[in-house]
Amino acid sequence: MTTDTRVLLLHSGDNIAIAAHELPAGTELNVAGSRVVLKQAVDIGHKFACKTIAKGAKIFKYRAPIGSATQDIAPGEYVHTHNLTSDYIPTYTFEKGKSFAG
Repeated sequence: MTTDTRVLLLHSGDNIAIAAHELPAGTELNVAGSRVVLKQAVDIGHKFACKTIAKGAKIFKYRAPIGSATQDIAPGEYVHTHNLTSDYIPTYTFEKGKSFAG
């Protein structure tokens, strides 16, 4: 199966891919033989879903689980702390109206 040269798919069992270039929203990519259209811009080195990921499902990078989805994630969606929680270290995010101090 072919994968677009603008992305890295580290293992065929991964459900995320990594941008090897700056990729604007709407970019169409071939990832392991599947067509993926990016919903948001993805910066170089950042992750996006290349398969459907259900809320609570493990997110795999290099076939190793790196965290769990905190919501359903569609193919082409940016994957980061807004929809992923780490299984290994605390995932720090700002809640609306709060800061680190409060």
